[in-house]
Amino acid sequence: MQTQDMSKQTALSDLPLNQYPVMEHFYTIQGEGSHTGKAAYFIRLAGCDVGCVWCDVKESWDAEKHSVKTIDELVKACISHGAKHVVITGGEPTMYPLQNLTDALHQQNMQVWLETSGAHPITGNFDWICLSPKKFKAPLAQNLSLTDELKVVIFHPSDFEWAEQYAQLVKPETKLFLQPEYSRFDKMAPMIVDYVKTHPQWQFSLQMHKVINVP
Repeated sequence: MQTQDMSKQTALSDLPLNQYPVMEHFYTIQGEGSHTGKAAYFIRLAGCDVGCVWCDVKESWDAEKHSVKTIDELVKACISHGAKHVVITGGEPTMYPLQNLTDALHQQNMQVWLETSGAHPITGNFDWICLSPKKFKAPLAQNLSLTDELKVVIFHPSDFEWAEQYAQLVKPETKLFLQPEYSRFDKMAPMIVDYVKTHPQWQFSLQMHKVINVP
């Protein structure tokens, strides 16, 4: 299995700098964190080596199962929908060099937001970086100072203490969010409400897109 994974990484690294494996891309409403409720075009890059057991897009993990798109194709799709904001997410998008993609989107006067676990070096120029650290593969220390938003998924009560550890490592002005893991929403949401009431530096992040039934 290790040999197979390494060969996949090599194959992905051989992609031209203007191409990415893409699971899906679509225009929708941002449902989480600081920009909740804003229209945004989502580019979900395929490929992930973090492996969260509760991931709701596990089909994104194997990049070889998804088609490759060029930067030009992705930018044209964003333009066709009149998008002003673009979210680059995954999978784990920082597995790929993102400079050329972010430059192309900025040339069209779009704001570019990143959603990442921070497990790989962040490349590219972003207007907003949301870091969601995972216990399965810790974020790189160098990415913590780049973070505009720290969003921690709460799956177990012990995750509150873990979230506080990362809150001490990001910039003082970083916005802090706690988000219930969706399959355990009924149990975790009341705990987050109580926690935020006694730790008001944090905010509750609700996955609004699942409530209003949009992608």
